[in-house]
Amino acid sequence: MYGTVARMRLKPGVEAQMKEQLTRFEALDVPGFVTTYIYRMDADPDEIYMAVVFKDREAYFANANSPEQHSRYEQMRALLAADPEWHDGEIVYAGQATPAPTG
Repeated sequence: MYGTVARMRLKPGVEAQMKEQLTRFEALDVPGFVTTYIYRMDADPDEIYMAVVFKDREAYFANANSPEQHSRYEQMRALLAADPEWHDGEIVYAGQATPAPTG
């Protein structure tokens, strides 16, 4: 898997709009898209981190370099106080809790 972690500063009062944009993106069925996580920082609620996961590097960059994604980025950027900090990379581990045995 491959993706990005972005540090962003929202303009005050736009969190609901950001969530709405992400919901619309998820409904597009973008090839290779897996999931998005958004973290709101305790120390500053206008600072968020976004982790986006794609099935592989090729799918990630196919989306990132598409004109459609650039348009979506411009809509998201309008909600931000500054340009995001992007940190792209291969996901080398993804853990998940294992349910305890029953019985």
